[in-house]
Amino acid sequence: MDNTTIKVGGMSCQGCVKNVTGVLQALDGVAEVEVSLEAAQARVSFDAGKVDRPALCAAIEDAGFDAE
Repeated sequence: MDNTTIKVGGMSCQGCVKNVTGVLQALDGVAEVEVSLEAAQARVSFDAGKVDRPALCAAIEDAGFDAE
């Protein structure tokens, strides 16, 4: 498993955290997601053979948030 931390912009409440968590968990190959509103980031464990960091960022952006 690979791990990455993605800065997430635009989250303002726990509903946003649940939204970001949900879109990441829905991706094939994602094993674990930990989203922090306070730190404005998402820590993701994933199978690099199934999904890559740009796809994780794209999923966050498609949900209406900024991802770096």
